[in-house]
Amino acid sequence: MVSVFHKDGLDELLRKLNDEGVRFVSTGGTQQFIEQQGYECQAVESLTGYPSILGGRVKTLHPKVFGGILARRDNEGDREQMAQYEISEIDLVIVDLYPFEQTVASGASEADIIEKIDIGGISLIRAAAKNFNDVVIVPSKAEYAILLDILNKQGAETTLEQRRELAKRAFGVSSRYDTAIGQWFGPTPNPSPKG
Repeated sequence: MVSVFHKDGLDELLRKLNDEGVRFVSTGGTQQFIEQQGYECQAVESLTGYPSILGGRVKTLHPKVFGGILARRDNEGDREQMAQYEISEIDLVIVDLYPFEQTVASGASEADIIEKIDIGGISLIRAAAKNFNDVVIVPSKAEYAILLDILNKQGAETTLEQRRELAKRAFGVSSRYDTAIGQWFGPTPNPSPKG
């Protein structure tokens, strides 16, 4: 699953993943970018059976996506439900979030800033990081080079230690992102003591 805002630096990673036989699933502009590079890419809409809705606010938030990421590969119940609901495994998630802080710094309107609060991307990051036992998460373009190095040295195989390190980075990305949003909204008032 590839869902990125910034496409720079993605081409080399896509080339290596394609060489390793990795199949791509993506949305909107990222899907177009992948196809422009000459690679096949399944539209997330064909995976979920739903179009991108609400002006693009809802694209990846679907059980066929999150089930594919969160399913525990060694859990018999999870495997049975994946078969029952025709959910395919998603073993790699590459995300680059909407540029919230840059949008704020640009002096954009409140409406534009709110639209740059990423929902699907941050959810993909958290889901993949939670299931690091089975899934590789690349939570920002800063980690493209890490995955590329792994691919060059090991092919399309990762160790648990590598997946855990990327998960740690992912939760760091998530934490910084949410902190920036919280700071934009302003200080949280202390609850008044009951008395």
